[in-house]
Amino acid sequence: MIGLRTQGIRIRRLRLHGDDRDYDVDFRAPDDAPRPLSVLAGAFSTGKTTILEFVDYCLGANDHPRHPEITPKVKSATLEVELSGSPYLIERAVGEPSMYAYVRAGRLDEPGAAPRVRRTLRPAGHPESLSSLLLSHCKLQGVRLAHDIDDSLSFRDLMWLCFLPNERLDGKDLLFESVPMKHLKLRQVVDVVFDVHDDHTVEIGRRIRAVEAELAAARTAYRAAEQLVEDQHIGSRLDLEALEQQAKDELATCAQSLAALDARARAGTAFAADLRERHRDAARSALAAHNELRDRETQLQRMIPLRGTYADDVSKWTMLAEADRLFETGAGVCASCGFPIGTADERCPACRFPVGPVDVSGELRSAKTRLAELTRHIEDLEREIPQLRAAASRAQDAESRAAAEVDAATSHAVTPFLAERDAIARRREEAAYVLQRAADGLRLVQSLERRATGILQMMDQLEADRGELGAGGTLSRRADRSAVVRRVSERYRAILAEFRYPKLADAYLAEDLTPYVRGEPYPAASSGGRVLIALAWQLAMFETAWESRSSHPGFLLLDSPQKNLGALGDLEDGQTIERIYRHIEDWLAGRGVGAQIVVADNAPPPTAAADVIVRYSRRADQPPYGLIDDDF
Repeated sequence: MIGLRTQGIRIRRLRLHGDDRDYDVDFRAPDDAPRPLSVLAGAFSTGKTTILEFVDYCLGANDHPRHPEITPKVKSATLEVELSGSPYLIERAVGEPSMYAYVRAGRLDEPGAAPRVRRTLRPAGHPESLSSLLLSHCKLQGVRLAHDIDDSLSFRDLMWLCFLPNERLDGKDLLFESVPMKHLKLRQVVDVVFDVHDDHTVEIGRRIRAVEAELAAARTAYRAAEQLVEDQHIGSRLDLEALEQQAKDELATCAQSLAALDARARAGTAFAADLRERHRDAARSALAAHNELRDRETQLQRMIPLRGTYADDVSKWTMLAEADRLFETGAGVCASCGFPIGTADERCPACRFPVGPVDVSGELRSAKTRLAELTRHIEDLEREIPQLRAAASRAQDAESRAAAEVDAATSHAVTPFLAERDAIARRREEAAYVLQRAADGLRLVQSLERRATGILQMMDQLEADRGELGAGGTLSRRADRSAVVRRVSERYRAILAEFRYPKLADAYLAEDLTPYVRGEPYPAASSGGRVLIALAWQLAMFETAWESRSSHPGFLLLDSPQKNLGALGDLEDGQTIERIYRHIEDWLAGRGVGAQIVVADNAPPPTAAADVIVRYSRRADQPPYGLIDDDF
């Protein structure tokens, strides 16, 4: 039977996904199990509280942190958790708060993970909601509060006992006294966690029926999946793992064989080095000849139209000179366009051509000279191109002969290597096919094993619920609420004593769970005193619930436990901070084995150094700068 220590939720890893990189926080110990105590250390404004808030967001919170460094870089968040001992991934989009979460079995970076299942966030009481899934692993699925069938317990309500944020530490609203309905609901949540709420027996019966229905559906799905695996004759996990390893070994052998074959081929054809060099020279010569021929042909194509243009210019200037000789100057018309002109006009009103004798002999000589030069250059190109074309053809033939010589000289040496390479390639293809088949089979087997594990967990939960119903089915046999409050009150007083709360006297919890010190309710204490009281109250609830094997999820998030307590430089405050950490460490190593606490703290004491999983510096020259370590 699965022990109760695996019941609930443990935090394993958090990953924030960006466009070009991810930002990870790892809460695992070297043995891959969740660390009992994880401390997020470093300067303020580096992302420690943001980590806790993103964990809360992945567990169903309405919104996520919106700091300037978060919004442009983070697109989604994934939380890897253990639900009753099995790994799951909870994914949510970042930007506009999403109304859905996606859940799948498996770990981050694990190949062949199960398909994602979309879980709605509201209404929390919906059977397919994220809240219902999380509550089912805390033995609280379907629980109703205050006899109101419309007021289902939400996992968000349960987070009040799992997350102590900064703003609740030193305020006067620890128990939500400013919101009466929320204050009342907190008391009901505590009663539900400790199994002393009024409808305890009814809730157990409802939970049993729900688990029985889920178990029947899971068994049907398991049988279908099992039949599919059997029909494909894929073999057992051990057979598939052995087949996978053999395929990997074969691929490695093929890679080594190909490398050795290439080395032998190079050595076997070294005698043709001179022939290959001659072929390279011939290829270069052929390319040079081809480029030269193409250059001359391009020039010819461009010069012929240009020669025509200059020939037209010579004709125009010649005609203008002859017109000036044929027509008498001052005839009353323009010699250029024939437009009537007056005796006083120096230029034609229409074309602005000068009136009177025009000397164009200079322009005519220049045009004839350029035309003659172009004609000579074109004639030279026309004589040169056939010679270049013949030279390019000879160079191409020489390159072909050199290539043939290389082929003829090396074919007898290369042919055996080609046959051997083909054989190795066939072996590699076969090994790759076997590897893919083994990987596909392992994915099916792993899926089947996950289904089987889920069935076993539901059977264990069903057995535990039936045992609880038989042992505590009547009011007389249920734990008395007053006794629960008394136990939590005693733990609260003991924790304050360990903290060395100054002038500690008359410390207890009232029936409505309000903490008292020196006979006064906690709002009467100083700001530093309220911090210690809030820590003691939250830890007392958590520790008592864990030790009594209640329905608490089994993890606790604490933000800034040193708030208003000064710094380690102050002797008394420094000792108080060390006592807080010592209490947490001692409890986790003793009666709290299996539980998990995550603390975000600016400067944890040196005694907690072994529990620090990351320390942000807020300095670009001392990485990591912060959670978003590439924005500074």
